[in-house]
Amino acid sequence: MAEYSFDPEQARERLVAKIRDSVRGAGVSRVVLGISGGKDSTVAAALCARALGTANVFGVMMPDGVQKDISDSMKLCRSLGINHRIVNISEMHNALLKAVEAGSNGEIADFPVAFSEESNVNVPPRLRMTSLRYVAQALGAFVCGTGNLSEATVGYCTKDGDTSCDFNPLGTLTSVEVVQMGLTMPELPRELVQKTPDDGLSGVPDEVKLGLTYRQIHDYLRLGTCGDPDTDQKIAAREKGNMHKRRMPAILDAWND
Repeated sequence: MAEYSFDPEQARERLVAKIRDSVRGAGVSRVVLGISGGKDSTVAAALCARALGTANVFGVMMPDGVQKDISDSMKLCRSLGINHRIVNISEMHNALLKAVEAGSNGEIADFPVAFSEESNVNVPPRLRMTSLRYVAQALGAFVCGTGNLSEATVGYCTKDGDTSCDFNPLGTLTSVEVVQMGLTMPELPRELVQKTPDDGLSGVPDEVKLGLTYRQIHDYLRLGTCGDPDTDQKIAAREKGNMHKRRMPAILDAWND
């Protein structure tokens, strides 16, 4: 087994300093982030508030129609005392589906676009990022990402959606470590830090959808194995297959072979 040690308080203070340096170093004073009511956006918002002050943190809640746990998002914003607004993306989502279904106007060659539930599930994260970019530019702010390392490793994220941001304070932390860090911040409601993770779309817990637990992913990353070779192979395959989500787009060189 590999040696592993994590000091959540030390990591917290390091991230607070890096957020402050990164944002202010770019000549910006404000940040915008999506608030889902889950542990990741909860901890990210608290880190930003510590780094920049609550007046400079803007939380945006973006339900797609009715969000059953939006009260959790509101609870976080009020607990931290940060600015907040609700932007319902339902009309945008429906408008996009209708526009695609309308298809060709007959002046160009048509091609079939069959409805795909999988592609439709990825629409809300992309619309949410578009909304965050709109708000951020209007405020002269940076967008703070909220994805953690465990999700990125197995590809549980959306390209051009939650993977798009100006900085991400949780990107090197596993899901387990995010919880450990959150528990060091007394300003955060404990039930939000320890809330069962779900994507807010399907109503199914993350670990059920993944067929993996976040503890298994954590142990694979930090200890080299989760203790089960078959599960290690499953995680490794997902890590390899989803690496494209963690990289900038390839720039193809026209000048060299």
